[in-house]
Amino acid sequence: MIPTRIEAERLLREAEKCNPGPWGNHSRVTAHCAEKIAELCDGLDGEKAYVLGLLHDIGRKFGVRHLGHVSDGYTYMMSLGYDEAAKICLTHSFNNRSVNEYIGKFDTSEEELKLINTALIKVVMDDYDRLIQLCDSLAGSEGVLDIEERMNDVKKRYGRYPKEKWDSNIRLKEYFEKKTGKDIYDVVEKETYRP
Repeated sequence: MIPTRIEAERLLREAEKCNPGPWGNHSRVTAHCAEKIAELCDGLDGEKAYVLGLLHDIGRKFGVRHLGHVSDGYTYMMSLGYDEAAKICLTHSFNNRSVNEYIGKFDTSEEELKLINTALIKVVMDDYDRLIQLCDSLAGSEGVLDIEERMNDVKKRYGRYPKEKWDSNIRLKEYFEKKTGKDIYDVVEKETYRP
């Protein structure tokens, strides 16, 4: 289950008040990209993709955390009954279902890390998970970025970017270009869209 678009937008605005920062507009750009791509893919719903993109980083509501935002978002969405949004909070950071590919600090408690690992083992990824992973890799806070530019920015900020995750993001871009039959940057209005 997921919230309505209006409710998701309210949840994001409320979360930004708790922890202001560029992550809010990054989430809006992710949502925009997800909606545009989903609208051109058989079997995907643009509205659902938008909501999932908007809420993928909602765990940031609870403060400046790295890996912790994954468990925070998952737990928060589950507490509201939004299991599909909770799943995206979990999967958006792990293209290959491995905590080892996380980029950033491991700032979770043992209990939170266990929660993430246990949920990752059980999760079955679908095209919504893959779509939000791709869109997360395209979304800056001021607009859509070239995927390699975005990954290099993350690498610069955190000192590394695992090759498996890099390659996985490139494959996701190719996968959705094949599904849409179009250049992803054209679909997501890279040159013109601003949050």
